Amino acid sequence: MENNILLKTDSYKISHHRQYPPETTTVYAYLESRGGDYPEQVFFGLQYILKKHLVGKIVTKEYIDEAVQFWNKHFGYDIVDREMWEYIVEKHDGHLPIRIKAVPEGTVVPTGNVLMTIENTDPKCPSLTTFLETILLQVWYPITIATNSREIKKILLRSLVKTGDPTMVKSKLHDFGFRGVSSYETSAIGSCAHLTSFTGTDTISGCVLAHNYYLADDMVAFSIPASEHSTMVSWTREKEREAYENMLDAYPTGIIACVSDSYNIYDACEHIWGELLHDKVIARDGTVVIRSDSGDPLEVLERLLIILYDKFGGHENEKGYKVLDKHVRLIQGDGVNMKSIEAIVDLLERIGFSTDNLMFGSGGKSTLSIKVLPFTFRFPGGLLQKFDRDTMKFAIKCSYVEINGIGGLAVAKNPITDKGKRNKPGRLKLVKDTNGQYRTLSSIDQSNEYDNAEDLLVTVYENGQLLCDYSFNTIRANCDIDPDHLDFMHIM
Repeated sequence: MENNILLKTDSYKISHHRQYPPETTTVYAYLESRGGDYPEQVFFGLQYILKKHLVGKIVTKEYIDEAVQFWNKHFGYDIVDREMWEYIVEKHDGHLPIRIKAVPEGTVVPTGNVLMTIENTDPKCPSLTTFLETILLQVWYPITIATNSREIKKILLRSLVKTGDPTMVKSKLHDFGFRGVSSYETSAIGSCAHLTSFTGTDTISGCVLAHNYYLADDMVAFSIPASEHSTMVSWTREKEREAYENMLDAYPTGIIACVSDSYNIYDACEHIWGELLHDKVIARDGTVVIRSDSGDPLEVLERLLIILYDKFGGHENEKGYKVLDKHVRLIQGDGVNMKSIEAIVDLLERIGFSTDNLMFGSGGKSTLSIKVLPFTFRFPGGLLQKFDRDTMKFAIKCSYVEINGIGGLAVAKNPITDKGKRNKPGRLKLVKDTNGQYRTLSSIDQSNEYDNAEDLLVTVYENGQLLCDYSFNTIRANCDIDPDHLDFMHIM
C-alpha cells in the first residue's frame, strides 16, 4: 500500500473532485515561502520527491481497487473519483497528466517568490493538481535544511575571511544528526540537503540519497575515525591516558577526533594531551581534533584554546590571529546551531584566535546554555530535526482555474484575519529584473510585462516524465557563496 499514489495524500483531498465548480477543466497552484526565519531559500529536494513518488506508470487498476477499498472503509461510503483514476490508466497508461515547473535546484531565491507551479494537462483531471499538494509540499523540509546550513556557512565564511582560511569552510560543519531525527528517510533527505553547502557528515544516508537521486557518482561527503564516550570510559578513568594513546596508535596518520570530556576536559588537554602525549601528537603525521561535549562552550573553548596554545604552540597568521600547531584542533559538538555558532566565532575573534582552530558538529542534541553576562542564553541543538513547515511559512495554494476550457480566473485566499496568508492570484512567472533581483510576476498585472518576460521556472515534470535531472555538483555550484560578495549578503 505504501507505493500507491492514491494513498499518498490527505484524506479530505479524496472528496475534492465534487467541490470544484462544474465543468472545471484546469486547476493551477504554486509553492512559495511566505517569510519566516530566513530572507532567502535554497530550492532543493523536489527531484527526490518526483523520482520516488511520481515518475513513470504509477496508477494501475490494482492500485485503484486497493485504494477504493481503503477509502470506502475510511470514510464509510463510496467517495473516490474512480472515473478519473481509471481514465488515467486507460488514456495515459498510468502516467499522471500533470505539469510541474520549478526553479532549478540549488538556486537561491528571496522569500515571497514563486518556486514551483503545478497544473493538470488533461481537462478531465483538474482535481489532480491539488490532490498532489500533500506529497509535493514535503519539499519544505529539504529546502529549510539546505537554507539553514547555507546561512550557517555565511557566518563561518565571514569569520574565516576575517581570521583565517576561507577555503576550509565546507568542512567546518559536520552532520551528526542521524540519531536525532524521526526516521531513516528524514535523515537521508535532511543530510543530503545539508551537504549542498558542506562536505562533512556521519549521516551516510544523505550520501546514499545523493547517489540514488542526484547523479552523484563520486563520494559527496567525508568523515574521520572518531571516539565516543563508550570507547573512552571502557578503559576506566585510571587508564584515560591509555585510551587516548590507543587512538594515536590505532590511527598513526590522518585526522582523528577524540572526545576528551568524559571526566575533566581541562586536565585532559593540559596534562594528558599537552604533556604525557605531547611528543607523540607532534610526531604524528596528522591532526588530533579534541572534542568537548559538555559545558558552556564560550567558557570551555576559550580555556582550551589557551591551554593548547601554551602546550603545543602555534603562530600568528597574516591576519593577526593565533593558529594552533597543525597537529591539534578543537571541535564543538554540543548544542550547535546557527545562533551558538555565531556566538562562538564572535568569541574566537574577540580573544584573537582564528576560526581555523575550530570545527563544529551538529545533530539532535539537547539544549545548550551559554552565558553572555549578565544573561544566559539557551540554544537548542539540532541540524536536521528542529524545524517545521512554519519555519519558512511554506504553502501550496491554488491561484488560477479554467471553467469549460475557456479563459481563466485568477483566484486567491485573502483572509481578513491574517493578511500574511493572502496568496498570489493568477498564473505566475519568476523573473530577474535589470538589477539581477528575483521577483514574481502575475498574469493579472495590467501590463505586457508578464507576457514578454522570460520565466525562470523550468518544466521539470510533465505527464509522468522527468524532464530535468540535476546533478549534485550542479546544485552545489548553484548555491555556493562567493567570499567577495559576503558584504552584500544578509546574514541572520
